[in-house]
Amino acid sequence: MKKSVLAFGALALGVAFSAPAMAADVSACLITKTDTNPFFVKMKEGATAKAKELGVSLKSYAGKVDGDSESQVAAIESCIADGAKGILLTASDTKGIVSSVKKARDAGVLVIALDTPLEPADAADATFATDNLLAGKLIGQWAKETLGDKAKDAKVGFLDLTPSQPTVDVLRDQGFMIGFGIDPKNPDKIGDEDDKRIVGHDVTNGNEEGGRKAMENLLQKDPSINVIHTINEPAAVGAYQALKAVGMEKNVLIVSVDGGCPGVKSVKEGVIGATSQQYPLLMASLGIEAIKKFADSGEKPKPTEGKSFFDTGVSLVTDKPVSGVKSIDTKEGTAKCWG
Repeated sequence: MKKSVLAFGALALGVAFSAPAMAADVSACLITKTDTNPFFVKMKEGATAKAKELGVSLKSYAGKVDGDSESQVAAIESCIADGAKGILLTASDTKGIVSSVKKARDAGVLVIALDTPLEPADAADATFATDNLLAGKLIGQWAKETLGDKAKDAKVGFLDLTPSQPTVDVLRDQGFMIGFGIDPKNPDKIGDEDDKRIVGHDVTNGNEEGGRKAMENLLQKDPSINVIHTINEPAAVGAYQALKAVGMEKNVLIVSVDGGCPGVKSVKEGVIGATSQQYPLLMASLGIEAIKKFADSGEKPKPTEGKSFFDTGVSLVTDKPVSGVKSIDTKEGTAKCWG
């Protein structure tokens, strides 16, 4: 399955490769938000495998925690100094890191944003990502249809990523709201909505402990909360733990984004109602292919037709499908999962 997906992605980019020996002098960097989140672990796996296949020398860097932009800036400096031909970057601070990205591009380095678009998006040479707005819409639509008439009186909480509101966080939030039938107001900002159904937002740093604490905070604000949108599945598991501690785990519908194997298992077990599955291994492997092609020919990757980025796909995973929202079950989600 993975080999066929990667082959398809390479064809979609129109990539043709020389023998690995010809790329011996090509070096690349992968800079992720952390090196512990399964999403980024799989991303590193995809980049490493493809780099080995193509004979590209790869160095990997990561922030200490999600939101650690300083380590990512230092990594970019190291990549420039090492003469890297390309950088694959999942930025923690999508605005703050732009000047460092510009420095790399000015030095002739191809910079590809993975998963998380920069602000502005064209600050990078290209973006390979899930359609995060669509990912949010899918779980928003699913939650709305699952609740039926009760959706109009729902009490909704958002477990977000970090205070800096990186683009991936904003897109998923706004997408959920649109899918659920909430006016997101400013599409580039979290927290300016005025829909009475919204209990509030809290940040999680994308991990279980953060999800647990954020859920506890929102429960204190309104114990009648019954829908939770989470930035990712580790945060969703933390939210579930907080709910279970007070006997509310059966009263709250949790939806998320990622589609890692632990997350799909959580859907199967009823911890998460539905999740939007993305494909980090594909993002990273295509990124290495693009760097190789740039090194060989100077050609930069092009976005998916009709979009401003190269779309690596998304699928809604749930064992409780609803009318009008396309989905796959956990059996198929498990076959496609990662981590």
